[in-house]
Amino acid sequence: MPTLKGLLFNQFATEGLSALVEEMQSKYTAKKGRRFNHDNITYEISRPTLNGNTIEFEISSKIPEDEIKTPKAMQSYFQQIKKVLGKGKRKPESIEMENIVWDSRKETEKKRDYVKLQYRFPLDDLFDNKVVAKRHEQVMSGQADPSIPDSPSAFTKAGSVVLAVVRETMHQFGKESLVKLMDANKQIKASLKG
Repeated sequence: MPTLKGLLFNQFATEGLSALVEEMQSKYTAKKGRRFNHDNITYEISRPTLNGNTIEFEISSKIPEDEIKTPKAMQSYFQQIKKVLGKGKRKPESIEMENIVWDSRKETEKKRDYVKLQYRFPLDDLFDNKVVAKRHEQVMSGQADPSIPDSPSAFTKAGSVVLAVVRETMHQFGKESLVKLMDANKQIKASLKG
């Protein structure tokens, strides 16, 4: 059964990732739902889910099929993406190639291949006690901080600061992960044109 902490953190993690979706849709070409298009590649950011004591979310990008024609070339593209994203700190929990068959009117069938990245965060990794303490001190000394929610679920001002930090952390981490995927796609597309 979910805890109050988990439910609140998931709510504010959702706000952080939704703000990221809006930011990307305004910066690039907006598509339906939580998707946008940049450089002929469609990206999607899922809503986070609470799973036990962790928050999970996915980021995916369409493999540019109009530039990569054969299944073997698509598999090679995916392996290169996997290699690039498997390096560094905060790697995805899983990197998969997913095939989606889309048929909106039962007349045409479209097949799309995606790179799907799954991320998983323990709840306690979504905030830093030092950051919370510093911001709480600033708020208590009278400095206005419009990013801190007036949430009836947070019983103290410190609780509200924690929720604001959770929202900001998810937004920032989601953005870093997305930019890393976008850079990987750009790098690999450029190497294919070689």
